[in-house]
Amino acid sequence: MLNNPSLKYTPFPAVQLADRQWPGRTLTAPPIWMSTDLRDGNQALFEPMNAERKMRMFQTLCEIGFKEIEVAFPSASQTDFDFVRQLIEGDHIPDDVTIEVLTQAREHLIRRTIDALQGARRAIVHVYNATSKPFRDTVFGMSKAEVVDMAVAAVSLLRQLVAERPETEWVLEYSPETFTATELDFALEVCDAVTAAWGATPNRQVILNLPTTVEVTTPNVYADQIEWMHRHLARRDSVILSVHPHNDRGTAVAAAELAMMAGAERVEGCLFGNGERTGNVDLVTLALNLYTQGVAPGLDFSDINAVARSVEYCNRLPVHPRHPYVGDLVFTAFSGSHQDAIKKGFAVQPPDGLWQVPYLPIDPADVGRSYDSVIRVNSQSGKGGIAYLLEAEYGVVLPRRLQVEFSRVVQAHTDSHGGEMSAAEIWQLFARTYLDNDQPVRYVEHHLFEHGSAQGIRLSVEIDGRVHLLAGEGNGPIDAAVHALRHLGVAVQVRSYEERSLAARGKGSDASACAFLELVRPGSGGESYGVGIDENIVTASIRSLVNGINRLESRAASGSESRAA
Repeated sequence: MLNNPSLKYTPFPAVQLADRQWPGRTLTAPPIWMSTDLRDGNQALFEPMNAERKMRMFQTLCEIGFKEIEVAFPSASQTDFDFVRQLIEGDHIPDDVTIEVLTQAREHLIRRTIDALQGARRAIVHVYNATSKPFRDTVFGMSKAEVVDMAVAAVSLLRQLVAERPETEWVLEYSPETFTATELDFALEVCDAVTAAWGATPNRQVILNLPTTVEVTTPNVYADQIEWMHRHLARRDSVILSVHPHNDRGTAVAAAELAMMAGAERVEGCLFGNGERTGNVDLVTLALNLYTQGVAPGLDFSDINAVARSVEYCNRLPVHPRHPYVGDLVFTAFSGSHQDAIKKGFAVQPPDGLWQVPYLPIDPADVGRSYDSVIRVNSQSGKGGIAYLLEAEYGVVLPRRLQVEFSRVVQAHTDSHGGEMSAAEIWQLFARTYLDNDQPVRYVEHHLFEHGSAQGIRLSVEIDGRVHLLAGEGNGPIDAAVHALRHLGVAVQVRSYEERSLAARGKGSDASACAFLELVRPGSGGESYGVGIDENIVTASIRSLVNGINRLESRAASGSESRAA
């Protein structure tokens, strides 16, 4: 049990920003996206990527549409150094893609980093040093002035080195690591010193990256910090303001969204939120959140399953089944009330209209997901989901009262067998319940004839292997068949009748028509449905009558009544 947290933890101090503007803003454009899957994401793996998986990840990121990709920490390992060289020497970098590399603010690491980038068309060099008080006092034992000097010295060296290599277009990125735990006025002092040392201009912009290296407060405070910096930075027109949220408090996506409202123009993160500890901000979720608000994200997730499988292969980490937008179950409804609402929403959703299907914030088709898995059935499911699966998979549109009746059949099955039922299993149960020809009375054939104003029928049925030829007349084929079956001692009344055309994709049958008859035995109460499927609608109707009678007789027998045949 957690007792007395106030003795150990205190709220992070609020930013004094009484006239904050970000709460009233709406996101209308995507940020500059920067993927750090190959650096921050890779160093967080149990098994870091080998060269083959690194290249596959790089190609995946390019296909998605990332124009800035942090590919390595080349001064940290020979493997990372070699991968940067492979990308450059093998001409693997598209003309519209800029690679980025990371280095600490130390001379020998900076020199090694520049060596790795020799020959690159365009490169971002990302330099960082920690600036917060715990790091100044405990980790480095440095004063504020010494921390500023470290950052300026690193940038000055970098400026000198890149001037010697004019064949490459060089971009500086600087991060005051642990920004969120740094005093704002000091973070501003360091950042302004860096932009001055680089000689930043509107045509030579510096990327200032303000990371939540560790989430230490709520997203609104982070947004306040970003807006404060946005409003106080010197040479603001010479700065691209970037954020790099981590997910220690589980609020990285919210932090990134609010930071963009507060003035951030660029976001660094990983696909599906991979990264140190609890991960970086999830760029897939962030991008598709924008998409659901009518903002084109500029990244292609139209085949989200292919992206997920590629990332799983490269990272050796599974995507959680409840992961937003991409998890195997995120477009799946088991709840009966959810299924009913989704089914009704799909029924009225115009193909090109505003998306308004209940419980689905995004059209699954937009990310390449089919509708097959939207509704799945288990013991918690209701009539709406069952009806949807039969309609979507087999073209059978159930009348509402039949939905209620069959849902009880499915519920009994799932209660006794447990687990989930697939559409095929539901169809098999439906066929056994309503269409099975292995019943006491089996339809064989029929012939219609006219008898004055009446409709006549000659009906052949089989009972216990013996064929019976019956005849009857009525005001239509169904009524005539009802009268014919009375010769067997079977008396029923038709309460309702519906016929539907089956979808052309009807599975398990070449039929094109389906008839539903709701029957009742006079004087006994209790309705029962019969269903018939056939290419001919009259034949389907008579089959539904025979199948309904069999169900009534079966119920009567189970109630200690004998079949009157």
